[in-house]
Amino acid sequence: MQVPFPGSSDTEARALLRQLYDAAVQRAQPAHCIAPFLPPPPHGRTVVIGAGKAGGAMAAAVDALWPAGAPLSGLVVTRYGHVPPARGAQPGRIEVVEAAHPVPDEAGRHAARRIAALVQGLGADDLVLCLISGGASALLSLPAEGVTLEEKQAINRALLASGAAIDEMNCVRKHLSAIKGGRLAAMCAPARVVTLLISDVPGDDPAVIGSGPTVPDPTSCADALAILRRHGIALPPALRTGLESGAFETPKPGDARFAGHELHLIATPQQSLEAAAARARELGLEAHILSDEIEGESREVGRVHAALARAVARRAQPFARPCVILSGGETTVTVNTCRDPALAPGRGGRAGEFLLGCAIALKGEPGVWALAADTDGIDGSEDNAGALAAPDTLARAAALGLKPAEFLDRNDAYGFFAALGDLLVTGPTFTNVNDFRALLVT
Repeated sequence: MQVPFPGSSDTEARALLRQLYDAAVQRAQPAHCIAPFLPPPPHGRTVVIGAGKAGGAMAAAVDALWPAGAPLSGLVVTRYGHVPPARGAQPGRIEVVEAAHPVPDEAGRHAARRIAALVQGLGADDLVLCLISGGASALLSLPAEGVTLEEKQAINRALLASGAAIDEMNCVRKHLSAIKGGRLAAMCAPARVVTLLISDVPGDDPAVIGSGPTVPDPTSCADALAILRRHGIALPPALRTGLESGAFETPKPGDARFAGHELHLIATPQQSLEAAAARARELGLEAHILSDEIEGESREVGRVHAALARAVARRAQPFARPCVILSGGETTVTVNTCRDPALAPGRGGRAGEFLLGCAIALKGEPGVWALAADTDGIDGSEDNAGALAAPDTLARAAALGLKPAEFLDRNDAYGFFAALGDLLVTGPTFTNVNDFRALLVT
C-alpha cells in the first residue's frame, strides 16, 4: 500500500501505524530468528527449560528445528493464554505450561520446582537449552528459603505500583528467589548451558532479562535493600534479615559454574524498531528511531514525544515531514494512591498511559497520529495491546463529556480509549520486545 502524503486520511494513517507495529512484532517471532543460534545436539541428553511470554513460541520453534532423531525433552512456562494455538494441537517434545503474570501464582511456583528438578543429575555431556523472554521474572517464581509465595506476591505488587524501573524490580526479585539471578545455571552443573534470550529490557542486559536465571548477577543484597528503601516498600522481618545478612546473595561473575556457558540474544527491541522503520520507508516515509532504551514515567515520556511531534509538524524540526518517529524501551506507571477513593479504580498499562499523556500534550495538533502498544499484545494486565490517538481524539472525547486529565489522574487510560473505540486489540503475539511507539507526522 502506497500512502499519499501530505493529506493522508485518518483511516490510512491508522492502517499505516498498525503495519509498523505488525512489522516490529513479526521481526521478533521465534520461528523467524531462532535457527542461527541453536547449538548442535550433544553426545548426551538435551533438556529444554525456560520461561516468558514468548516461551510457547520459542519451544515450538526449537521442537520444529531440532533433529528428529536427537533426544529432546523439557518444560517451559508461559503466561496464561500465551500458548500458540498449534502447540495445543501438537504438544511436541517440550511441555509448555501456563502461570500468572505480572504477579506470580502457585502454578508458576510449581513449574519452577519442576524445572529445578529436571536439571538435577545432569552430566558434562548433557546440554541445557534455556529459553528466556520477558515475563520470566514472574512466571518462574521459586521463593528463597524462608520466603513465602504470598510475601513475594505482595512485594511484586508494591514494586509494580511504585514506578520502579525494570532493572530495580528484577534486582529485588533475584535476591528473593531460589532460581533467578544465576541460581538456575548453578543447578545445571556440570552440564553445558546455552541460553537464548528475547530482550524486553532497555540495554538488553542478559542479567536483567527475566531476572537472569542462568546469568551471574552483578548486583547485591545491599542493592536490593536500597531499592526497597528508595521506593518506600516495607519488608517482613525474615526477608529483611535475609538481605541484611547476605543469606540471599546470588552467584557472581567469575563463578566457575558458569564456565563454558553461552548466551545469545535472538531478538531485541532495536531490531524490531529497525524492521518498523524499514516498512515505513517502503511506504515512502522517512523514519527516525529515537532510542530503544527510553525509560521514565509513562505520561511524561508521552508529553516529550508530543513536544517533538509538534515541532516537526509546525517547524519541520528536527525532522522534515512527512515522517514517522519511532521509539521503544520500558516506561513506568506510578499509581496515584491519593486519588478520590469514590472514583472507580483505573485500568491500563504503560502504553495507554503514555498515549494519554501524549494526546493531552498534542492538543489536537493537525496531522499527527500516534500508536503505543506492548509487543506482547497485552498492555499491563488488560486485554488490549495499546491504543491509537488521532488529531481529533480530544475533540471526540469532549463531545462525549470525557475529561482526559481526570482519566490520567486515576491511571485509567484503558477507560478513556475504550470509550473512543481506539483500543488496539491484537491478542497475545507470542513474543515480547517491550514497548513500541510510533508517531506519524504528515
